[in-house]
Amino acid sequence: MKVEVKTLENNVAGEIELSEVVFGATLRKDILARMVQYQLAKRRAGTHKTKGVSEISGTNKKPWKQKGTGRARFGSMRAPQFRGGATIFGPVVRSHMIDLPKKVRKFALRVALSAKQAEGKLIIIDSFQVAEAKTKNMVATFAKFGFVKPLFIGGEVLDEAFVKAARNIKHVDILPQQGANVYDILNHKELILTKEAVAFLEARLS
Repeated sequence: MKVEVKTLENNVAGEIELSEVVFGATLRKDILARMVQYQLAKRRAGTHKTKGVSEISGTNKKPWKQKGTGRARFGSMRAPQFRGGATIFGPVVRSHMIDLPKKVRKFALRVALSAKQAEGKLIIIDSFQVAEAKTKNMVATFAKFGFVKPLFIGGEVLDEAFVKAARNIKHVDILPQQGANVYDILNHKELILTKEAVAFLEARLS
């Protein structure tokens, strides 16, 4: 499929042929859901922890004899019923990661890219190079496209002036090509790729 290539001034700079395999995949919401779940689970640190009976400092002495007091029977002052006692069935340090085959992860990224293309929210820019790092100029540039919540994916090395100019603008995110992921693509209204990023993604996902 052929798509227009634009400049940062929203002028046409030519055309590019997009791979049908990467940008023309069938929408699979179930695959996208599995991938988002995988990414969010992978982000979790899993360092939450409460103390069990064996970890609470305190005496092992039985608080009172088993029978004859009229009170409930207890074997330790570290029991969860007492102040400062243990927490039963509390969280422990663990990994929240979910297994998801690499083929499925690659397919999910193809589906996410294809979804943006089908919605008409995929824009190809020839380059993110700017003359100076001025946020005011960048706001005016974005206004020409009518961006609401854009995600910019550039080449392997991002233009430093472009990053500095855009990083303080609300709802704008910028990633290098190797950081392209399903969650961020779905979490933004528009997806803007450079020609270099398109070539990288097609080579990676074809």
